[in-house]
Amino acid sequence: MLTSITDGIMCCITGRALNVVGAIDSVESSDGYDYIEVKPGRILRVKHIVPSRSAAEEEEERKENVAVEEEGEGGEVSGKGVVHCKRKISVYRNGQVVIENLGDVIRSEILHCQNGNTEPGSTVEIELSDANITSPQANGAVLEQGSAKRRKRKPKKTVVIDCKKRITSCKGTHSDVALFFIHGVGGSLDIWKEQLDFFGKLGYEVVAPDLAGHGSSTAPKIGAAYTFYALAEDMRAIFRRYGKKRNILIGHSYGVSFCTFLAHEYPDQVHKVVMINGGGPTALEPSLCSIFNLPTCVLHCLSPCLVWSFLKAAFARQGAKEKQLLKEGNAFKVTSFVLQAMMSGQYWPEGDEVYHAELTVPVLLVHGMHDKFVPVDEDQRMAEILLIAFLKVIDEGSHMVMMECPETVNTLLHEFLLWEPEITATEQTEAKQTTENK
Repeated sequence: MLTSITDGIMCCITGRALNVVGAIDSVESSDGYDYIEVKPGRILRVKHIVPSRSAAEEEEERKENVAVEEEGEGGEVSGKGVVHCKRKISVYRNGQVVIENLGDVIRSEILHCQNGNTEPGSTVEIELSDANITSPQANGAVLEQGSAKRRKRKPKKTVVIDCKKRITSCKGTHSDVALFFIHGVGGSLDIWKEQLDFFGKLGYEVVAPDLAGHGSSTAPKIGAAYTFYALAEDMRAIFRRYGKKRNILIGHSYGVSFCTFLAHEYPDQVHKVVMINGGGPTALEPSLCSIFNLPTCVLHCLSPCLVWSFLKAAFARQGAKEKQLLKEGNAFKVTSFVLQAMMSGQYWPEGDEVYHAELTVPVLLVHGMHDKFVPVDEDQRMAEILLIAFLKVIDEGSHMVMMECPETVNTLLHEFLLWEPEITATEQTEAKQTTENK
């Protein structure tokens, strides 16, 4: 504590940030890590696990691919696991948003999730001003006379989504599948240790980067290097380098925003998304009244208190085990300058409710019940906005639920990777008509 205060005073006197990591020379793979230069002098550490596959596994995968190609003959997406994604999003001048779901019903028995059904013709209404969401009205019923009158007004913006997506089981034996793990503010790829080991042993190709200024990635000395857009472009570069045909994005906290960004930018390549304690579908904007607006030197002096506060808020229990997990995961060990720049750089006005409503990728939302950073109602709101979403609340977990309850999280994620939608009534009718035509 005394050392921290002394260093903070020296920081104020010299006007320089402390312990800012400089660029490293080598970008070669070392000890299971890749060091990727996404921009000149901007190097990210990446954990990349590439499994070895047997000849039998490759032959099994080849047969599965042939079967899928035969189902999809004719140029249209059809066959097992195909979902008709159709919804209409209307934005009115008073901030009201009306979302009408017109596509297939998605069912999932294995996940037992709270938002597992997307009813055809259901309607969700929200207000962008305060983001209040009413319960979905089943079967397209007329809401109320007042609501009906409001709908007659011409919307300021209308977005129509009408496409078919094939959602398939993603096994560790599939060479066209890659898992991306993206951490949040103050963390590192080490917080995913249990997940990386688990899925690596199952045969999945795994990619986990350190964000700039975190872990062993370089830490630029300018605040602009830590804006949402700068970090999102870093993740785009990593995704384009390691991405496969079917990619699953797993994000935690702030990392969820980058998963959403990539899913929106690459809808054909992102197959599924997992959001762990990511919060509601609202545009990012830094808080004007925050402790992170204090001078860097003051934050450095307060760093022991911040770490203690993080431990109290991020874990359901604050015992020796949790302290050790925090130490091993390199969580909250970034410099005061990087922490301040990360918090003030969270500006992303495009990532609002409409942006999230446009996603057609299946999403699993995982929430730790004792999370003091993200209230559960925010993830519930996210589940209502997304087209295909499943919400799972883990009673024993908090903000760092993947470290607190690794077995539960790993099992849940694996079930979601293997999940594929049951055939709907619409698909059964279409399949029958196709058979009769033949």
